[in-house]
Amino acid sequence: MTWWSLERHDKIAVATFTRPPRNFMSMAAMTELVALLEELATDETVAVVVLTGGVDGYFVAHADLDDLTKLGRGEHVEGDPRSWSRALALLESMPQPTVAAINGQAHGGGCEISLACTLRLVAESGHMGQPEVVVGIIPGAGGTQRLPRLVGSAKGAELILSGRRVEADECVAIGLANAKLPDEGFVRHVVEWLEPIARQPRSALAAAKKAVVEGLRLPFIDGMRLEGQLFIELQTGAEALALQDRALDAYASGEPSGL
Repeated sequence: MTWWSLERHDKIAVATFTRPPRNFMSMAAMTELVALLEELATDETVAVVVLTGGVDGYFVAHADLDDLTKLGRGEHVEGDPRSWSRALALLESMPQPTVAAINGQAHGGGCEISLACTLRLVAESGHMGQPEVVVGIIPGAGGTQRLPRLVGSAKGAELILSGRRVEADECVAIGLANAKLPDEGFVRHVVEWLEPIARQPRSALAAAKKAVVEGLRLPFIDGMRLEGQLFIELQTGAEALALQDRALDAYASGEPSGL
């Protein structure tokens, strides 16, 4: 069965997860996401990849508890148990910036999926949280590591220890989400918000994403070396040189150059 559908909005690919009634993320659905992300990663026509939910009120409710219970008992589950770590690693490492378009509940595993994305956009009715402590466990797909790095150690610890729900306005206020967008026509608003990013050269987007994501995991001096290496690779490339020549010509003639 297929849980994911894909739509293209020019250079923006929107992958929608639909698993009624509450969009629980099963191992089988996550395994399907891995295959989808691997395919998109090699698509030179895609500049930005968006994940969103296809069930009203849900982005991804959380990981499928039936699957987690079976795994805890050593029982077989459909799909690859390694797919969670593989999918989240792909969201971070694939060339395109990845975006969680949170149009409802994003708790537990759903929140962790969004944390692995480069950006997060939340609908007015969207909400996030890591409620694992309530059922006697902790986040197991990177929540304890990515959330504190994103919002700060104190706030991250509070959210993980309390398991409380974080509404859209607070998500933006603490840096958990980049922007809050209207519920009505949410995906359209997401695409419009992302268009200024998607129109940039794909090679520059990929390098900038790599510098930020990988650089934050390195000591500062090593992050600077990575940035310098990526800068030189781009600056000596034909695409960047042509774009810079064009911008200089526009500047000299008094036209808007983008610089």
